[in-house]
Amino acid sequence: MVKYFCCTGLLKSTWDQVCIAFWQRYPNPYSNHVLTEDIIFREVTPSNCLISRRLLTKTSRAPRWMERYLPKHMASSAYIIEDSIVDPQKKTMTTRTWNITHARLMSVEERCEYGINPENGSWTEIKREAWIASNVYGLSRGIQEFGLARFKTSVTKTMKGFEFVLAKMQGETPRTLTETATERARETALAAKEKAKDLASQAQKKQYV
Repeated sequence: MVKYFCCTGLLKSTWDQVCIAFWQRYPNPYSNHVLTEDIIFREVTPSNCLISRRLLTKTSRAPRWMERYLPKHMASSAYIIEDSIVDPQKKTMTTRTWNITHARLMSVEERCEYGINPENGSWTEIKREAWIASNVYGLSRGIQEFGLARFKTSVTKTMKGFEFVLAKMQGETPRTLTETATERARETALAAKEKAKDLASQAQKKQYV
């Protein structure tokens, strides 16, 4: 059985800018888990499409219950293959990534399509699909659930990393993880304060009824 996941993301930058950012997105504050990136193969086709294959090395700490099934040197890192096709005429970029480490334990394949947003030609839409599978008898369901949860978290970080790199490219001041967390904390505190005011106001009204 395979877990399937699909989502759509939006970047408020042109397709050309996003394509440039794609090749420059490492490092960024949201991708500390990416250790290395190496180009294995690259060519331009007669139709002017850019085809590339890269090897990425990432930290991939497995949960403790899963580490018992992995060799010690494999429990904290993973190798990922990334294929991409950029078509400048159709304004599309398609990427496909999959893990070659831990594949017998859990395989994760991702396919992304980057295209111009149909409602705003200055924005880029990303359709993301993922297939997560495991053949470990008795544990496949738990492993797939773990893989899906980790993948969803990774998608959020990927989008934040894109926004960071795009802001830097466009001369804006990128927001860091600390700034984002601080803003969220302020919003939470403000919401709590407003709620407390409402409760106090309701309590006063009841006294006069």
